[in-house]
Amino acid sequence: MAFEPKEVQKELKYEELRIYSDEELNNYTEEELKDFKIKHDIPMCEDLESGPWPSFVADAKREALHRRKLADDRMLIERDVVEDLLGQLELSFEHGETHWKHGGIVGVFGYGGGVIGRYSDLQDQFPSIAHFHTMRVNQPASKFYTSDYLRSICDLWEYRGSGMMNMHGSTGDIIFLGTFTEQLEPIFFELGHKLQQDLGGSGSNLRTPSCCIGKARCEWSCIDTQDMCYELTHYYQDELHRPAFPYKFKFKFDGCPNCCVASIARADMSYIGTWRDEIRIDHEAVRAYMGGEIAPNGGAHAGKDWGKFDVQKEVIDLCPTKCMGMEDGKLVIDNKECTRCMHCINVMPRALRPGTDTGVSILFGAKAPILEGAQMSLLTIPFIKCDPPYDNIKENVIEPIWDWWMEEGKNRERLGELIQRQGIKKLLEVLNIPPMPQMVREPRSNPYIFWKKEDVPGDWDRDINDYRSRHKR
Repeated sequence: MAFEPKEVQKELKYEELRIYSDEELNNYTEEELKDFKIKHDIPMCEDLESGPWPSFVADAKREALHRRKLADDRMLIERDVVEDLLGQLELSFEHGETHWKHGGIVGVFGYGGGVIGRYSDLQDQFPSIAHFHTMRVNQPASKFYTSDYLRSICDLWEYRGSGMMNMHGSTGDIIFLGTFTEQLEPIFFELGHKLQQDLGGSGSNLRTPSCCIGKARCEWSCIDTQDMCYELTHYYQDELHRPAFPYKFKFKFDGCPNCCVASIARADMSYIGTWRDEIRIDHEAVRAYMGGEIAPNGGAHAGKDWGKFDVQKEVIDLCPTKCMGMEDGKLVIDNKECTRCMHCINVMPRALRPGTDTGVSILFGAKAPILEGAQMSLLTIPFIKCDPPYDNIKENVIEPIWDWWMEEGKNRERLGELIQRQGIKKLLEVLNIPPMPQMVREPRSNPYIFWKKEDVPGDWDRDINDYRSRHKR
């Protein structure tokens, strides 16, 4: 069943929203591009065009030439913005330091996030990037777009910004790179009132939630990632737009343990679709793989002779918990030992499928290196049912974690660092859940167990006579 947003969606038509004609959008030839030189000398930047990969410098030059040939009244910020950007970048390479200065809060009315202020510290030399503010735009769930929408936002940013965009930042947003302060409110108005689009999160708040393609296109998805991402985005609008946290906080939603949106490496709270019953096995299809009738890995390794498929070597021996084997010519799985790594399913997708009793595993604390080193998230809730409107997760997981973090977290301390500082024991108290084997990262290195007073029968103060009455010699 297709995901349906709860609000009525406008049908955007580019022909009604467009700002530029086809002639204006295609206003230079490839021959002109070859002869084009920007107004600054940028030998180190141009060196980045010499490798085998696409270069942002080459793309920026295209944009610079395009802007140079537009009429003056067809841009609302400086024409030379891209050329000055490359010029300042060259100086940054030469000096070994950035020339974006810190300080100055800038935004749109009513929102504490969504705009990242940027000011050049070489404004006399590069006046068209005196301001170069970045705007984050909340991407649609799973990043599905129509060409009408994409062309409309590109026209808007060409007209009121630099024309340079990043699709997508690691947070997930569409990133609008570079505009002046006076254009922020008009851009925000156009996004909200004409394109039905909101700003994303920036600063010490909930960052824009993002999800994988989910049930829209993926047969392995155990949860409707689009619905969950959409619901939590709308439900936590205050946390998204009005910073009140110690630091940033990210939700990411993966439909299955393949983790295509990399939640386990990047999210403070990772949601990974999983199952708690048995992997479904089609034994005829297993035999077809073994007999060479079906290509393994969905045919992904075609084009080279890898030899005959060997289920023992390529599936069973690579199982991390050794929970698989062959008995009487049939594949058997000890499901209680399975860690849902997805390897066997990926190799034999027509023979193996996730179970049908589905929900999410919830992990906490992934992050890049800021105060402490980078870390992966910690599996804390191995399985919880996941049904709209997700009240069990909102009330029993998200909000207790936020209350603890906002009370105890230091400035610029991510959730993972708070867990590191106060310990997993404290995390489990906050969530009111018992310790489980799935939470263990390594065998215990500390042989001491510290009991809580209320967990000790008879309390701390023991009556020796009472003890002897129960333990006679």
